[in-house]
Amino acid sequence: MLSEDEVEEVYRRLSKAMPGRTRGAKGPKGQPSAFRSCISCMLSAQSRDRNTAAATRALFALARTPEAMLGLDDAVIAAAIKPAGLYNMKTRNIRKFCEALLATHGGRVPDTREALMALPGIGRKCADIVLSFTFGRDVIAVDTHVHRLANRLGMTEAKTADRTAAQLEDRSPDWAKRDGHFWLIQFAKRVCRARVPKCDICVLSDLCETGPIARGPQQETAPAR
Repeated sequence: MLSEDEVEEVYRRLSKAMPGRTRGAKGPKGQPSAFRSCISCMLSAQSRDRNTAAATRALFALARTPEAMLGLDDAVIAAAIKPAGLYNMKTRNIRKFCEALLATHGGRVPDTREALMALPGIGRKCADIVLSFTFGRDVIAVDTHVHRLANRLGMTEAKTADRTAAQLEDRSPDWAKRDGHFWLIQFAKRVCRARVPKCDICVLSDLCETGPIARGPQQETAPAR
């Protein structure tokens, strides 16, 4: 695993190479309200970004508040969110979330991790995404892309996204927590892609624990006689 000094160097390089929040980059969900961000994150489970966005748009075209969403039939919600997959389960989760939000917070999304995670359907990932994207907190939210990248580089050694989030919180310098998620996710999508990483243009190749340099040069073959 990379040392904390090396982790800080990762952020330092990414801060120069990747767009950050202060330079206009949007979060991956791009939602304008905490409630919409929660729903979008719930819909994102096992769903591609474009499918999540389509499902979120369709649902919020029908209802924009917890009260209005509870007024929809389950079949109507399921049909709207069908592009995101697992629509029956997600419909149940959305209904439970809206009921709990109204019962415990009067329909207003709370702004602490503990309170968010106490709501049905909201885990650490969703809580941190909402805190970062809609409340502007200095939190490195860990989605699938960040989880993969952090462990591939060696910034963390964790089998779950929650453990990755906990390790990044402990091992990241305070100055990087504001935009760290944006740098990591953009780098994961543009350069260190899941199937075909662009190691030839990677600005972190000398630090990466799984890249070409880490693997070492290929063994030379003897010349043909």
